[in-house]
Amino acid sequence: MKRILTLAVSLYSASIFAYGIGYTTHPMPEGQKSISTEMTGITSGDGGMGLQVRYTQKLNKMLSVDAGLGISGGDREQRFFVGADYEIFPDYLRQPRFSLKTNIERADEFGNTFTIISAAPTLSKGFNFWGKEAFPYVSLPVGLSLNSDDSTYESVASLNTGINGQLPIEGYKHLNGNLELQVGLKDSFTAVLVGLAFPMN
Repeated sequence: MKRILTLAVSLYSASIFAYGIGYTTHPMPEGQKSISTEMTGITSGDGGMGLQVRYTQKLNKMLSVDAGLGISGGDREQRFFVGADYEIFPDYLRQPRFSLKTNIERADEFGNTFTIISAAPTLSKGFNFWGKEAFPYVSLPVGLSLNSDDSTYESVASLNTGINGQLPIEGYKHLNGNLELQVGLKDSFTAVLVGLAFPMN
């Protein structure tokens, strides 16, 4: 009976990628660092609201890295993640920016511990909205979720889309906002993220 219950839970507990895939699509000068606070919400399954904090740094012209941790209500308790975004083609004239975001996440869900390794090809493009530039993006993260408790694994996939850019509010233009929607495709689930990034230098 215990094995059947464990199997049922592992099949039901679809794993999630780190929220905020698109944070690193926002152009940053080399050496720039930022801290972001993020509100998360899972809208499918036994989700719930959560909070997350993220550190992002632009190492050079092509490479950005980020790391963060988050907690959530419901059966998805906590997670820690590190990632790197490598720019393959820049946002130039009519050409969108194309990058590959890799990520490693460790998450506690449904009483089990998961390690998720993923890669997310991402397209983004800067547009002018009411006199302000913003950067819509779309990404297709795919990966492998390893269950440390029962030594099983499954492939996972989602579709992430969103927009980020400087806040168009007087007195807060030094801050960047991010809005992202994740749609579960395979052994994942639907979630939203709203974040605010504070430049550190």
